Amino acid sequence: MVSTLSPMASKKYRAVMLIDDNEIDNLINQKMIEASAITENIYTHTGAKSAIEFLKNMEKMDVADKVLPDVIFLDIDMPLMDGFQFLDEFGTLSEVTRKKSRIIMLTSSINPQDFNRAKKYDNVKLYLNKPLSHENIMKIDV
Repeated sequence: MVSTLSPMASKKYRAVMLIDDNEIDNLINQKMIEASAITENIYTHTGAKSAIEFLKNMEKMDVADKVLPDVIFLDIDMPLMDGFQFLDEFGTLSEVTRKKSRIIMLTSSINPQDFNRAKKYDNVKLYLNKPLSHENIMKIDV
């Protein structure tokens, strides 16, 4: 289910992850998240495959609860593994990971089919268009 933005998100996340093949988008979004001070740690990945491998490796460690991201910002249109393929793989991860890490689709796609497809994934809590704005970051409540 995709939620809407709430007026207040004073919640602070321990870690967030950015997954986008565009390094400039990652940098801009990272700077926006840092400026909003909603998290202590930001993991960035320029590919969905490396992000899945990172999550799988974290599951193998006893500290997964402390290391896994609370929020994953996921782009749709990426080479090798797109956002929807990432979501399919994410669905095979442990229950701990699936409950801990909530996903926000962060994309430049304005295709209604992408939005409707994203809604079919239980782990997708929000669908936002790039770039991240300070206002949107402060309203996130997932």
